[in-house]
Amino acid sequence: MSFNSIHFLIFLPVVLLVYWILPRRGQNIFLLLASYYFLCIIHPWFGGLIALVTTVNYCCGLAISRWPGRKKMFLVLALVLSLGELAYFKYASFFLENISILLKAMSIPFSLPVLTIMLPVGISFYTFQAIAYSVDVYRGDMEPCLNPIDFALFISFFPQLVAGPIERSGHLLPQIHRRRKVTPELIQQGLLLLVWGFFKKLVIADNTGLIAFKVFSLADPGFYLLWSGVFAFGIQILADFWSYTDIARGSALLLGFKLSRNFDHPYFARSPADFWRRWHMTLSYWLRDYVYIPLGGSRVHSSLRRGANIMITFLLSGFWHGASWNYILWGGYHGILVLLDRVLRKLLSPVRNLLPGQLHLPILASKILLTFVLVNIGWLMFRVTDVQALFQYFQLTPWSSTAQDTRIARYLFSLTLLYAMPIFLHGLLYFWDKYKYGPQKDYADIFLLLRPVLAAILLTGILTLRSPEPSTFIYFQF
Repeated sequence: MSFNSIHFLIFLPVVLLVYWILPRRGQNIFLLLASYYFLCIIHPWFGGLIALVTTVNYCCGLAISRWPGRKKMFLVLALVLSLGELAYFKYASFFLENISILLKAMSIPFSLPVLTIMLPVGISFYTFQAIAYSVDVYRGDMEPCLNPIDFALFISFFPQLVAGPIERSGHLLPQIHRRRKVTPELIQQGLLLLVWGFFKKLVIADNTGLIAFKVFSLADPGFYLLWSGVFAFGIQILADFWSYTDIARGSALLLGFKLSRNFDHPYFARSPADFWRRWHMTLSYWLRDYVYIPLGGSRVHSSLRRGANIMITFLLSGFWHGASWNYILWGGYHGILVLLDRVLRKLLSPVRNLLPGQLHLPILASKILLTFVLVNIGWLMFRVTDVQALFQYFQLTPWSSTAQDTRIARYLFSLTLLYAMPIFLHGLLYFWDKYKYGPQKDYADIFLLLRPVLAAILLTGILTLRSPEPSTFIYFQF
């Protein structure tokens, strides 16, 4: 079920109505049934897959606690079965296709089967969430969950089921165990997040998505036209994915749950590493804690080994996003950016302390602008799945554009910037509020008295400016 469907607008109020008249144990059972309905309404067999991942990690978590001498065996079993399911449905076709290409290039007459496998929505998210639980129990960071209903709800909780945020067991399971209550403050925050999320999806993401689609549908776009389309896609993917997180967090607040933030105004990042501390934060922290640090992280003495750990982590990040070479290139590109940033920071650190104070703001603005440009270069790799076409795009020069293409590109860039203004203004207000009142203030508390006015403005925008061609959420495919 998609958040931007009429079905969900009926589903959520019905769930809220029934949920709040039930006792706590009844609430958890009802939420579990509602979550499976939320997923199975797309395809019934998706429920069987998430039930398998749930059963495997629940049983392995109990076994790790019950037989600590064999806990490594049970952890490996949980990892093999969970990742095996993910690998089959998400990557089997990719590997078979590339093996066939390699065998053909080597003139080896061997035919491999062609698989047409439907990717179950949300499988990358709930698999990572389940794996993190088993690893946490193995490490002793988390006691195993004894109640199978509570654990199944932890894996399948419908607001964050399809596209995150990827919740940790230590954050979500305690909320499932205890009695929830909703306050007028939570209701206000939840409703505002819902309205802001729908605005970002229906007005910003869908409209800029149309611009990007039209540009990338052209057979031979010029340089400026191409990059106006990349800029539109950069705004689209931020608004699209961020909107899903806001709708998920808003829905959860109305149910008495607090989900993790997944975005912290990433286009205001001042470096590539800072971007990944702000973009898809729950995935970034997952990869840090369960891939980068176990590899040795920055604790290893060899600079080459530290660099390899960073590259492995980012390549896995790219491959997590999709079974295609362009995603691997995108992950590797960001890994190289982070490595170069570390080298430059070390080289320039003696100079940085000598700069006069009045240069700090221009330098900060330059860092933010440069990071934004570098991130958008990466979005071209993310958007174009055909690697051959991608290389052709990178060969374009400014002189390849005609005067008419340049005028159209200027118009599309300006139109995209107009749609993006609410996001950039929201970021500026957030940082102004943060630095004026302190970091302890949550961004949902900005202009508390203006919430009804803001909600009314956003609702008006949704009704008048929404895209005539709504689209599915981009991260549904991951």
